Formats: sequence, C-alpha cells, structure tokens
Amino acid sequence: MADHYETLGVTREATPEEIKKAYRRLARELHPDVNPSEEASERFKGVTHAYDVLSDPEQRQRYDMGGGQSDMGGFGDIFETFFGGGGFGGGQRGPRSRAERGDDAMIRVDVSLEEVIFGVQREVTINTAVLCGACQGSCCQPGTQPVTCDVCNGQGQVQRQVRSLFGNVVTMHPCGSCHGYGTVIEHPCVECAGKGRVRERRTLPVDIPSGIDTGTRMQMRGGGEVGPGGGPNGDLFIEFRVTHHDIFSRDGNDLLCTMQLSMTDAILGVESTVPGLDGDIKVEVEAGIQSGDIITIRARGIQGLRSTNRGDLKIAVQVATPEKLSNREKDLVRQLAALRKDEAPHLGEFQQSFFGKIRDRFFRQG
Repeated sequence: MADHYETLGVTREATPEEIKKAYRRLARELHPDVNPSEEASERFKGVTHAYDVLSDPEQRQRYDMGGGQSDMGGFGDIFETFFGGGGFGGGQRGPRSRAERGDDAMIRVDVSLEEVIFGVQREVTINTAVLCGACQGSCCQPGTQPVTCDVCNGQGQVQRQVRSLFGNVVTMHPCGSCHGYGTVIEHPCVECAGKGRVRERRTLPVDIPSGIDTGTRMQMRGGGEVGPGGGPNGDLFIEFRVTHHDIFSRDGNDLLCTMQLSMTDAILGVESTVPGLDGDIKVEVEAGIQSGDIITIRARGIQGLRSTNRGDLKIAVQVATPEKLSNREKDLVRQLAALRKDEAPHLGEFQQSFFGKIRDRFFRQG
C-alpha cells in the first residue's frame, strides 16, 4: 500500500498548508478533465484519498500512529452512497454557498416596575457578529474576488471511483481544495480574516411591552449575529427581569401596597393624595376603616400584555396605635371610651388577612 506522504510528495513533517499546495498541484496535473488517461485517473484517486486522510487532523493522527491504513475506505464509500452520502444524487449537488445563517443570541434586561406599567422603549447593547465593513461580507480583500477552483472547476465536488463487492462505484465528495465552495479566496480580507463578519458592540432600540413579568422572553427576528460570508442574521431573544420596588409589588396586573393610618384618621375618615408609579393617587378613606381592609383604586395597576386594560391598585390599611400619649390625650381617650361604652375584649373566629394570603401563596410557589 502506497504511503500517503509519498503519494503527495511531502514529508511527514509537512504543514497543512504544504499538504494542500501539494494536492492542488497534483490535482491540476491528474484531474480527469485535464488528463483523461487511465494511469492519471488511478493516480488522481490515490492523491485524493491521501489528501482526504492527511488534511483531517484526526485521521492524520491515526494514520501516523499506524491506524486507519486499512483500505476499507471503498466499503465505507459504498455505505455513504447508499445511505445518504454522496453519489447517485443522494447528497448536495453543486457548490455550497459561503453565506450561512448567523447564530441566535440571548441577553437579559432588567426593567423597573415603573417601566412595566405602560411599556417603554429602551436601548440595549450587545456584543455580536456584524457585517465586515471592509469587504461587506464577500470575505475578499477589497478589489479582489473569489476565483474558480481549478481542481473541481467550480463544481464544489469531485468524483471518486472505488472498487467494491458490487463492482466499481462512483461517488461524489466535497472538493478538498475549495472545501465544497467551488471557489477559492486567494486574497482574504485582512479585517475579518476572510470570514465576512467581525465582532462588535451594537446598540439596538427595543420596544418593551407593558405587562411583562420576570422570565418573559421577546424574540427580535434578525437581531442576532450576522452569518459567515455575510449570511442572514439569526434572531435575538431578550429575557426580562422586573426589579424589586420598595413600596409596590404586583399580583398579576394588580399593584399592591400598604398605607399606615393614624387612629384618628381611621376613626373619622380622611382624603389624601399619595405618590404612585404613574403620578399622584387620590385616596378616600372611609370613617371607621379597620386594619387589613382593602382600598381598591380601579385601573391604576399595570396595563396588560397586548392589552389596553389596566389592573387595579390595592391598598391594605394598617391602623397605627400610638405608643405614647400625653396626659391630656389619655384623658380625652378615656372620655371617648366612657361615651362609647364599647364591649369588653372577646375572642372570635380567626380571619386571615389579605397579606397573609399573599404570603402563603408566595411560599407555595417557592
């Protein structure tokens, strides 16, 4: 069996580039389209097989270690032909495009509760692959262009004839010289190293919809990385996280908060204006309100996702009992107690508060 290095005319220390140059030189001399003789055809098969082995780092390593030298490659080619590989029209026909679709990308964006109420437009910055400005995706140095591969004549594939139990079988394989592209870039762009794209920080405007919650994902088609060879962009996925607010929390599209009332305001009632997430809120407290009662302000919550309807603002009342009273204040309270003649303290059925329900639901979900 011929030594692959001898077949290509290189030493065992040859670099991948030296192996490639040797193959291209011999292929131009022995290709059936150039030299139709039977002897040249047989040599071309041997040269191609040697290049296939030595151009692949793993196969070359196995070959150098004494493995992978069995001439069972023809049998493998038969399986490749009949079970989805090249030959008989089973594989790709013609050269493949250098332009490929880019990868999808995902970023995480923090948003505040204020931004969630109505939605907002934000700018986000991502580190991604963009079209090379120098070559505009052609992969070539400006002023140059790919040249037709002189091994496969632009077909991107070469024929290989192998002997098998079934006779001679002709299979099609990607050209080892141009890697199936049909063209060779002799002067790759120095800015992108012949990739057609470079990495760059890019700023994108993002319309954040109202009503989103932590974990909500949004897809921006074409917002991902540009593909190799200036191929179409992948998609960008944005995952949102709603940050904690010191006063307001949410239950679906409803906003929740607490309001402390003085004992006198709870007894007599009061009208007050408090700051909300989207402006001041007028709150009317009815006389005699109790701790744990809920004041509902309609349509002052969060605008729903893909909706114009808003949730409610629910305010849980906490009546604050004064801890220190002057003697004069104590006398007035005693007079009030004498006038009211309230019932003595007594036991009753336990009633779970609004915030107790919220707390229990939180622990169940956690």
